[in-house]
Amino acid sequence: MLTRHPGPIVAVRSPLAGSKTRAAGAHRPRSTISRTGPVTKRTLTVGFIGLGSMGSGMTRNLQASGFPLVVTDVRPEAAADAVARGAVWVDTAAEVASRSDLVITMLPTPRHVDQVLRGPDGLLDALPSGGTWVDMSTSVPEVAERARAERPDLRVLDAPVSGMSVGAANGTLQIFIGGEADDVERLREVFEAMGEPERILHVGGHGAGYAVKLMINQLWFSHLIATAEVLSVGVKAGVDLEVLRRALVASPANSNFVEHDVLSILDHGDYDEGFALALACKDLGLSSDLARSVGMPYELSGLVDQQFRRAKAMYGERAGEMAPFRLYEDLLGEPLRRARAAAEVSR
Repeated sequence: MLTRHPGPIVAVRSPLAGSKTRAAGAHRPRSTISRTGPVTKRTLTVGFIGLGSMGSGMTRNLQASGFPLVVTDVRPEAAADAVARGAVWVDTAAEVASRSDLVITMLPTPRHVDQVLRGPDGLLDALPSGGTWVDMSTSVPEVAERARAERPDLRVLDAPVSGMSVGAANGTLQIFIGGEADDVERLREVFEAMGEPERILHVGGHGAGYAVKLMINQLWFSHLIATAEVLSVGVKAGVDLEVLRRALVASPANSNFVEHDVLSILDHGDYDEGFALALACKDLGLSSDLARSVGMPYELSGLVDQQFRRAKAMYGERAGEMAPFRLYEDLLGEPLRRARAAAEVSR
């Protein structure tokens, strides 16, 4: 359950098993980060755990902004570029905590986050009293809730992102932050190193960031399935693909997906392998878990979930997140491509 937040959504600018409760702050050093003033690249060492397709770009931009980094990953080779740029490599999450002022996690699933928090040499025991943990993974509100219950002396923010690996590489991510407003403001410069200032949103209390990100993913995946269905039916009925798409763009049925995102498929046959279909299915599962936990129906999105899982069975876990579009192309008997793009490719 996410923590209710009384304030509005504002832009900030420039389901896990129980575990043994820890005594908050027992035998731990105090954090050296100021509780009042903003932190800057001159005063802060950032620990970063998880340098995959998203984390690699995020760390690159943190370094470009001048933040010293301490990093680790289950695959040391994933951190090679960051280390070559001057980041310090350590072997465990506990070492990251001991050598950093702030720790960011960017991990595939809640299970991976739990392992980093509570596994051998875990983060949760090693963070100093008053320390800061920011989870930028796509996860569930219970993750932050449990961490805060076990370590109420910590400052915790959930800050999942949107923008895919391209946004991570370009420093143009949208970031949805749940937690205390003072902590969000204090870390403004850190977030702005990774995202567009006007798209960094404080969306509510603890857990709200996770919830907002899951709802965004759920709706985007629904747009994908609806668009694939509409375009394939229209083309089968004899309408030119681009004529149909332009009619949709000019109509009340327009969406960012129809106007922009679908063009990666229609122009380039790119189903976004930078984000695996297995992870998309994971996110849809988390959305259904959230809906059940708050007692709300999930009927339409459940159908979307079925199509994504069907695509995973057909094309494999490593297929791109937009691979469910191929289900409709296969039924149509041809790929959906704009004629102009096809002509450009054939030159």
